[in-house]
Amino acid sequence: MLYFIKTLIAALIIVGVSEISKRSTALATLLLALPIVSITAFVWIYIESQDKIKIADMSQKTFWYVAPTLPMFLLLSWMLKNNYNFYLSLLACFILTFGLFTITQYFLAKL
Repeated sequence: MLYFIKTLIAALIIVGVSEISKRSTALATLLLALPIVSITAFVWIYIESQDKIKIADMSQKTFWYVAPTLPMFLLLSWMLKNNYNFYLSLLACFILTFGLFTITQYFLAKL
């Protein structure tokens, strides 16, 4: 039952942002920028395990993985505004983000 509730909340967030974007791009963008997934995951992990150390560790690691995702938004915006195919743009963003994640992982392993 708990798995169903988690799935329902995730789906409601995605559908909510999609529906809100039809009325207000600014509000949808604000919701997308919020760390809703991270916070929701932290809450569920805490409810299930009460493991604050695990959440603290995940929170710190999440911080380092946010940076490699930021260029993706700029690339996607640029490609779409320059009339690139939507799916090609997403693929390019995936490749860029994967590469930046790999670089980030390499440097984090060195620390």
